[in-house]
Amino acid sequence: MQGKVILYITLLLFVSSTCFAKNYYVDPVKGNDQYPGTNPSLPFQNLEKLTSLQIHPGDSILLSSGAIFYGSLELKNVKGRKSQPIVVSTYNADGTNAEEKALIKAHGKLNGILLENCSFVELENLQISAEADGMPTVNKNQMCCGILVKTSRVDQYAHIHLKNLHVENIFYEKKGFQRGAKEVKTANGSQNYGWGIRFINSLEGASIEDIKVQDCLVKNVAHTGIKFTSKTSKYGLRNISVENNKVIETGGPGIQMSGLEHVIVRNNIVDKSGSSDDTRKWGRGSGLWTWGSNDVLIEKNRFVNANGPGDSAGAHIDYNCSNIVLQYNFSANNAGGFCEILGNNYNCAYRYNISVNDGYRVKGEKNAFQEGKVFWLSGYNGKRKRKGPFNSYFYNNTIFVKKTIHAKIAIDKAASGVLIANNIFCIQGETSAVLGDQYNPEKAGKSQIKNVVFRNNMYLKAKNWPREIPIQDERAIYANPKFRNPGGSQISDYLPMNSKKLKNKGIQIQKLPGDTIGLLQGLKLNYDILGNKITGMPDLGAIEIK
Repeated sequence: MQGKVILYITLLLFVSSTCFAKNYYVDPVKGNDQYPGTNPSLPFQNLEKLTSLQIHPGDSILLSSGAIFYGSLELKNVKGRKSQPIVVSTYNADGTNAEEKALIKAHGKLNGILLENCSFVELENLQISAEADGMPTVNKNQMCCGILVKTSRVDQYAHIHLKNLHVENIFYEKKGFQRGAKEVKTANGSQNYGWGIRFINSLEGASIEDIKVQDCLVKNVAHTGIKFTSKTSKYGLRNISVENNKVIETGGPGIQMSGLEHVIVRNNIVDKSGSSDDTRKWGRGSGLWTWGSNDVLIEKNRFVNANGPGDSAGAHIDYNCSNIVLQYNFSANNAGGFCEILGNNYNCAYRYNISVNDGYRVKGEKNAFQEGKVFWLSGYNGKRKRKGPFNSYFYNNTIFVKKTIHAKIAIDKAASGVLIANNIFCIQGETSAVLGDQYNPEKAGKSQIKNVVFRNNMYLKAKNWPREIPIQDERAIYANPKFRNPGGSQISDYLPMNSKKLKNKGIQIQKLPGDTIGLLQGLKLNYDILGNKITGMPDLGAIEIK
């Protein structure tokens, strides 16, 4: 009998919470904080009113379409359920869904939207700008964020979904502020910046899972566009999807992730990362980079026009990572380069990508402290002894560099396990071997590289791969791939017409000697960068010739 009573009460509570989920409406012009707020004709007026509410599973917070809300929307310790997420979105005056986004202007506030210790919360169809305008600093790394998701209480959090958001103009300092002259030489900057979308978990034992950032625009921010940071000993941010976003004109990297596991980054456009068009911007940054992360698939993205005196590749793999795979991406005009795999990385790969005019930066020019490099394997892993990378797979990539760019290549003597196969190196100008030049630069010396598979790559000319590089192609092919439109900005421009020299000239990719893992997604792909089915032996480059 007691069990039946408990079951009845449980069902009653569930039905009650389902039936009585509320919509809270906010309109800065028509609203009044004394209204009930649960009817679109009697909305609240201010975002601050929402902090006094008890938000329950299934509730929605709806902001008036086209309206400007001054202030910050803060949700703390708010939890929905899997079947009843809490939704924050925009509404029309009649209560229906709206196409025109509500705008939150968090000027004078540190965050446009703050989610702290939240689960099962969805943000959608909103626009956010945030200029803190030089607020007094709590510490030197105080930041301003368009959207900040963080933990301050140990628990397991889940289901934070951001969709169709427009985050633009995020700065901590007032316009005209000048960053320090040496600021770009610090690892991530030491001054106060504005960030687009940030996820931070700094608590040991806490975690956030099921994170989605989809169909968002992040534009004109002082530092990173979309950033994930977990500072825990285990991967504190897991099961993440970053898809179909546009990240433009960020002062730092476009997308950055530290301490993550199980991630998909797909169909994003990152343009002009490391922008220096505003003196408040950091002025350095790769389109994307990973650090201390595991199992990350980065595919079908477009990384273009990265700027900066160091790093600033299209997408690079910083140290302490494992199982990072970049495939089917288009990378072009990035100052720092195309392939960059740093030390203590295991089983990482670039495959079936196209690189166009990457790595044009020249050390010593325009304050550059690193050479741009079209291909770079580095043992750098902080202040520790150089180590790795281990089991790096680089195959079926197409690389084009125009005549006016002096291409550079660096392979650290500490690397172990290197596969370079089935690539096209179409470098029209000069190519040089250089030493890696991170904060702890590589020194010249005898190579220690073991377990190398280097064969069946095409070069426009023999000098495309300098003899000074410690490993050499065992079965090089020298020919002009005859691209459809070399120098073009589309994947199809790099369809090779020289089928006689390319068709079925590749090798089947096997595990490197001594490697028991290979790649988590498998070494063999069934389709090329354009979706063409791969038949027979692999062709050379990223596009399979029909």
